[in-house]
Amino acid sequence: MERRTYLGSLGTVGITSAAGCLGDLLGGDSNPDTILESPEEEAQHADYSYDTYGEEFPSFSLTDPIAEETVSRDDFVGERPFVITYFYGSCPDGMCDALLQHLARIQEDAIESGYEDKVGLLAVTFDPDRDTADALRAYSTERGIDPDAGHWHYLRPEDNETAKTVLNETFGLPLRRNEESSNNESTNETAAGNESGNESSGADGLEYTFTHSALVQIVNERGIVERAYPTASRQRDAVNTQVMVEDTRTVVGVDE
Repeated sequence: MERRTYLGSLGTVGITSAAGCLGDLLGGDSNPDTILESPEEEAQHADYSYDTYGEEFPSFSLTDPIAEETVSRDDFVGERPFVITYFYGSCPDGMCDALLQHLARIQEDAIESGYEDKVGLLAVTFDPDRDTADALRAYSTERGIDPDAGHWHYLRPEDNETAKTVLNETFGLPLRRNEESSNNESTNETAAGNESGNESSGADGLEYTFTHSALVQIVNERGIVERAYPTASRQRDAVNTQVMVEDTRTVVGVDE
């Protein structure tokens, strides 16, 4: 599948979290490759392209630093659906916490309802320089996430530069690193559907944050996107967590 890569500058339009153009799929029609019906409406892509309803999810292969194993799309296609989001653990403004809490609630429901072996939960960090295995384990403990469950995987690129490439070129998401000296007040940028974190110290002695998208996607066992929830950290703009849980249950095939 040919991927459109992120080439434009990250202006206000470029960083707006929005779902893609669905063409003939709009209007509630069903798709033979999906289980859920087409969402009633989704916004247009800006200068980047992540996959939305009815589109094939891109191939990836990344390391789970806690399980110390490689996780790829091929581990799920033909086996089970997965839910995926993109975050960094040092994000202090609540955006990434909200994204991870969607997956944490799905994990809780999966364990309670007995479908934990029928779904994967994937959280891709784009700050691997700081999101080490130990840091991610501590992050999980603080937020009630079980990273040792076989269905949960943190996915960690080799380094931050690689992470940016993976986010832009594989997953079709924009990412901007904002750096300031520790003596200056860090910038907290907000755009429609996107927010950056406040200051966090890097190994280079600079404070840096990221301006990034808020996105959760559900992908069925055929590798086709069932739902792309943009602005997923802002409840007033996005479906709430319970809707994500119910959509996941439907895609997995859990009886009510």
